[in-house]
Amino acid sequence: MGKPTGFKEYPRQDRSYAPVADRLTHFNEFTIELSSDELSIQGARCMDCGIPFCHKGCPVDNIIPDWNDLVYHNDWKSAIEVLHSTNNFPEFTGRICPAPCQEACTLNLTDEPVTIKSIELAIVEKAWEAGWIQPQIARHKSGKRVAIVGSGPAGLACAQQLARVGHSISVFEKENRIGGLLRYGIPDFKLDKKVIDRRMGQMQAEGVKFHANTHIGLDIPAKVLVDKFDAVVLTGGSEQPRDLPVPGRELNGIHFAMDFLRMNSHRVQGDEVGDGFISAAGKHVVVIGGGDTGSDCIGTSNRQGAESVTQIEIMPRPPEKEDHLTIWPYWPNKLRTSSSQEEGCERIWSVATKAFLDDGKGNVRAVRCIKVEWQQSDSGEWKMSEVAGSEFELQADLVTLAMGFVHPVHDGMINELGVGLDSRGNVKGDTEGNEAYRTSIGGVFAAGDMRRGQSLVVWAIREGRQCARAVDEYLMGSSELPR
Repeated sequence: MGKPTGFKEYPRQDRSYAPVADRLTHFNEFTIELSSDELSIQGARCMDCGIPFCHKGCPVDNIIPDWNDLVYHNDWKSAIEVLHSTNNFPEFTGRICPAPCQEACTLNLTDEPVTIKSIELAIVEKAWEAGWIQPQIARHKSGKRVAIVGSGPAGLACAQQLARVGHSISVFEKENRIGGLLRYGIPDFKLDKKVIDRRMGQMQAEGVKFHANTHIGLDIPAKVLVDKFDAVVLTGGSEQPRDLPVPGRELNGIHFAMDFLRMNSHRVQGDEVGDGFISAAGKHVVVIGGGDTGSDCIGTSNRQGAESVTQIEIMPRPPEKEDHLTIWPYWPNKLRTSSSQEEGCERIWSVATKAFLDDGKGNVRAVRCIKVEWQQSDSGEWKMSEVAGSEFELQADLVTLAMGFVHPVHDGMINELGVGLDSRGNVKGDTEGNEAYRTSIGGVFAAGDMRRGQSLVVWAIREGRQCARAVDEYLMGSSELPR
């Protein structure tokens, strides 16, 4: 694929960012994309490596070498057809996916992988601009009705696939707008919400009906959906946050990260948020947790005008660079610095939180921490121990808990339905065989984070697509949807 000698002739080039001083003044996207000619050259770097490990690295099995080659030859219209054959929403993944495909690229052995993510985004944006993306309306209606609970990437992918084979689809969302995690969990500076609205327009033309402000299990009993629809798909996500039960947890100023991010996104998108708005303006912020959610808290805090931002992580500092010969093509453990972290924060590793300290008025004033060490036993198990005498305090007026999510919220819909759960508290369902994505209740399916646990948007899209095929087979006996 591409030009046989392209990877030797052309240096790697990728999109860049607007200056920090500029982008911190707003919540808009700030990437600077490559030109079509530059992207064509980058597509030429795809080296026809024989075994395209990028396929295996991509959860939705994107046919990456093919659309790299098409971009190299400036056949952008064919490129979007190939891209859409495996991914309903490349405008989402092209913005926020960590790109495991690039880590698996053969050229990553020399730290110069093809700029797959940038090419993917360019293909879909050019297709929207050119008017190539149109509704794909089913020629025949099946007469079957499917309810999808949750409008995140898994729910949207499942809805679109099922609508395109003729089923009547209703998507239910408890928030005031459609999009789930995409809408309010991911800051606008990473994903402009007009991108979601644009795709919703296509889906509505394809027959998908969206119902916002409808909390299944609260506004409408879940049993009503089971009785009224031919199939129900649970795609509500994994929303139960991991808490930190240490002394002082009850103090004012300590919040779950998603509450902080969700409230800010509502305000950015024009909603009234009331007196309870969580603001980092003028405050010393401590973010507990080193993942993507913690990074989003950093970017949001800096844009709100935080006095300082410190991020602490209980795990040790990753190596600066992975050993490709032992890790490639798998996802490596290495030091990664997000655009938000580049904008300003202190990062501290191997730190555990011991307590939150009171200012005497019921507000948090500091976080008491201690350094920890990690040692691996002969059996390969890692164990943590505190370093004696290493306690220290971090000034904090605002603390966000960004330590991940443990499982879906059980109160309401899940408890009402009584669906079986796995050992981690997720809705139980296999992914293979005739029972794929089925729950313990007949006609009820589960996909995305609700089934597999906290994961990536690209995994949610994969699950939504595969679940759609399983639902179609359940309803019709067979399915023309891709596996």
